[in-house]
Parts: sequence; structure tokens; C-alpha cells
Amino acid sequence: MNEKIEQTPITPESTLAAVKEMFAESRAEFDRKLAESAAEFDRKSEESRAEFDRRSADFDRELKESRADFDRKSEESRADFDRELKESRAEFDRRSADFDRRMKKLEELTGSYANNNGAFAEEYFFNSFEKGQQNFFGEKFDDIDKKVKGIKKGYKDEYDILLINGQSIGIVEIKYKAHENDVPKVLNKANTFKVNFPEYENHKVFLGLASMAFYPELEEECKTNGIAIVKQIGENVVIYDEHLKAF
Repeated sequence: MNEKIEQTPITPESTLAAVKEMFAESRAEFDRKLAESAAEFDRKSEESRAEFDRRSADFDRELKESRADFDRKSEESRADFDRELKESRAEFDRRSADFDRRMKKLEELTGSYANNNGAFAEEYFFNSFEKGQQNFFGEKFDDIDKKVKGIKKGYKDEYDILLINGQSIGIVEIKYKAHENDVPKVLNKANTFKVNFPEYENHKVFLGLASMAFYPELEEECKTNGIAIVKQIGENVVIYDEHLKAF
């Protein structure tokens, strides 16, 4: 026997009710999943915040340690620099003092050497003139003297060798090693002598430059200015006076 299935008629109201029921179920599922997602998001956010805070703390700690290490090394470097600078200054001062001491000793030795050489040259040439070289400048001189000083103000001078006769004066400047710069000084002695010793103002004055060594330019300068050249050749003193001028 066939059973007859009773079908509920579909009406707009039943359709709307069915849609509302489905929508209600979907909304409930949506809200549930949204709540689960929000909870997961909050959990992960909390974990991320905790990780961030941990890393921030690690960073701050490492930064602090790095700063402390930098400050320590900077202080050590400054201390090393100051120490090296102090040592360098001390070494510089020591070497400067040693250099000054050596220079002073060298100046003393050089001065002593120069003085000794000058004294030797003066004694050598004076003895030569005293022993028979008084025939000088084409004349014979009666008197010879050395280291004669003139003290007139503004004309103070010294004459290494002074040769005198009744009409002429011979002035010889002595240098161990003469230079061209000595020529003007020799020329000036003719002026200073006549001021310092006016009793010889009518005498002719002849000038000579004596040196243990001459060089060509110096000899030429002497010849040009009428100054006799007196020099050592071997064991003898040789005088060149053909070019003399009377002052």
C-alpha cells in the first residue's frame, strides 16, 4: 500500500523564515570564528610584545656593555696616549739638553780653535816682519809694533802690525784665513788711524792684508783696492805690493 507524503507548501513566508534561520546560523559561525581570530590575534600580539620587550632589553644591555667597553678602551687609549706623550716630551727635552750641551762645547772648541789660529797667524807674520821684512811698500820702516789700539770715540780700532818711518805708515791686517769681506775693514783702517793718531796726519798710509791662505777672488779684490798681499808660500812670507795705493 503506497503511503502518501504530505508536502508543505512553499510560501514567501516560509522561504523568508528559512533564509533567516540560515543567516542566523552563518552569523553565529562568523561570530565564533571572529572571536577565535581575535583571541589568536591577542595571543600573538602579546607574544610579539613580549619578544619585542625581550629584544629591546637585550639591545639596551648590549648597548650599555658596548658603551662601557668603549669608555674603558677610550680611557685606556687616553692614558696610553698621555703616557707616550709624556715619554716623548721627556725624550725630546733630554735630547734638546744634550744638543745644547754639545753645541756649547762645539762653540767653545771652535772659538778656542779660531783664537788659537788667529794668535798663531799674528805671531807668525809679526815675527817675519820683525826679522827683516821691514822693507815694505818700497820703503824701509824704522819702527814696528803690534796690536796698537786706537780709542777715539767712533773710530776705535786695532792695528795688528804698524810700521813707521818719517813719512809713511804701514798698516797690516792679519787673518788666519782672510775673506773678501775683510777688504772694506782694511780700507777703513786708513781713516781711523789718522783720527786716532793725528800726529801722523801728513804721513802716507799703506795698507796690507796678511793671511795664511788666499784665493784668486780675494787677491784680485786686494789689487783693485791698492792693498798689499802678504801670504805664506812654503816657509817664506811673500809680499805683493806692485799695485799699492797711498791713502
